Amino acid sequence: KKLNCELIGLSIDQVFAHLKWEEWIKEKIGVEIQFPIIADNTGDISARLGMRHKQAAGTQTVRAVFIVDPNGIVRAILYYPMELGRNMDEILRMVRGLQLADKGYAIPANWPNNELIGDNVIVPPANTEETIRKRREQEKAGEIKCFDWWFCYKKP
Repeated sequence: KKLNCELIGLSIDQVFAHLKWEEWIKEKIGVEIQFPIIADNTGDISARLGMRHKQAAGTQTVRAVFIVDPNGIVRAILYYPMELGRNMDEILRMVRGLQLADKGYAIPANWPNNELIGDNVIVPPANTEETIRKRREQEKAGEIKCFDWWFCYKKP
């Protein structure tokens, strides 16, 4: 909610299995599931989303994450094998990064722990002489930092 996102689960299981799973999580781990879970009884939705791989048998699916923007555009898809849990830090990093990208910034590798610019974001390269001049003024004013006119960065 803090990231202005909604989470929806999907599983090839019956509703009663989801209810029991939610009950178990709450009882054993002390966490209440606060997002809807779609019961894909037939597996049709999972198949259309590419979540059923050849190695998976029966109701087994790969663990998939789809990041969809407010316009309904799929921005990222992550697949995890059944044996490997999702990396929540990476999923949150991706959501935050895509939200910043929507504001016109580029996100460097390993952001927000980039070895060169830390948690800063990259300002798109200047594509006109006028923009180069403005970038140099912004750098002098301390609004951005630059390695050169074409590689500038700033705090998000």
